[in-house]
Amino acid sequence: MKKYIFLWSVLIVTASLINSGCDDDNGSIDTKITPVNSLFAPEDNLFVKLAPATEASVLFEWEQSKAEDGTLVLYEVVFDVESGDFSKPVYKMVSDNKGLENILTLGHKDLNRIANFAGIPALGVGKIKWTVIASKGINAKRSELVRTIEVERPDGFAEIPADLYVTGDATEAGTDLASAIKFTQTTPGVFELYTSLKAGTYQLINRIAENRKVYSIDGAQLKENGSTTVSGDTKVYRIRLDFNNASASIVEVSKVELWFAPNAAYWGTFIYKGNGIWEASNVPVVFRPESWGGDERYKFKFTIKDGGQEKEEWFGSVKLDNSRPENSTPASYWFMVPVDNSAFDYTFKFTGTADNKNCDISVIFNASGPYTHEVIIK
Repeated sequence: MKKYIFLWSVLIVTASLINSGCDDDNGSIDTKITPVNSLFAPEDNLFVKLAPATEASVLFEWEQSKAEDGTLVLYEVVFDVESGDFSKPVYKMVSDNKGLENILTLGHKDLNRIANFAGIPALGVGKIKWTVIASKGINAKRSELVRTIEVERPDGFAEIPADLYVTGDATEAGTDLASAIKFTQTTPGVFELYTSLKAGTYQLINRIAENRKVYSIDGAQLKENGSTTVSGDTKVYRIRLDFNNASASIVEVSKVELWFAPNAAYWGTFIYKGNGIWEASNVPVVFRPESWGGDERYKFKFTIKDGGQEKEEWFGSVKLDNSRPENSTPASYWFMVPVDNSAFDYTFKFTGTADNKNCDISVIFNASGPYTHEVIIK
């Protein structure tokens, strides 16, 4: 479906400029402008291999239009299919600085969308025509100059959702859309969810409200529409979806453990409680006595099953070394990020009052905020 985006800013002309541009006989505003007579960049037939997940961009630049009364001119770049005549362009976008600049910085993400509107399929190569419209008030003039840009699209979605949810009778929340479980967006276009799935079906949706887009997982591919079937026993999974290349990865999370570095031992039995949360109750915390005091360093190990093989994934602190937390320590201290499997690096520390106490420990990996954990002294 072709889409048109018309983003235009209102040109405010001061009273003095209006007066200087008025016709002495009838007081009308002079809207005469020249069309754009030169296109500078990109060069004609430029080839671009699109990478929407990056910050890459293409610069469009042209000669300035002239207004007879000396006031400002607004610009809009229009795009059409290779055989089009711009009578029904597939896309329009105002230039930089809300249409005031004679340049347009267009990211690969937007150019990928334009290519999609022009009918170029994922993994396809095709050409798009472009030109510039100069405007002042009601007078708009399209340049007679036209250039072509050739693009190669990646195997991904041109429209990447801002949010993503899972719903269906195979999910923890069931079929009630209002309770659909939200994914965490880890990087642009990449979503992640830790959740349990049982026998049944589920769908991925971009919004709870109407006019939803629906996606499904087929093996290692992410597809539009459809649903995904789950069979067998209920298990906990990590689902990763990359809309930039239409890929999907689902692995089982079979175990979560706390690694107590001083004793080189795992503490507590973590049980999955739902909503991306694992809990271990009444964990006896005993610091290891050292000449300089008690050693209390810890981090976490996830065991995943991918294709029948078990793998370790470690999560710890953003800092290589830490001090003991206090009452004034910010919540970010407990945030968990992927780390290496070294014994003592990127570890957390229990607060001093936890020594020789039982603690309830929760690992929280859901969209309520950054991945984190909580220690409650009993």
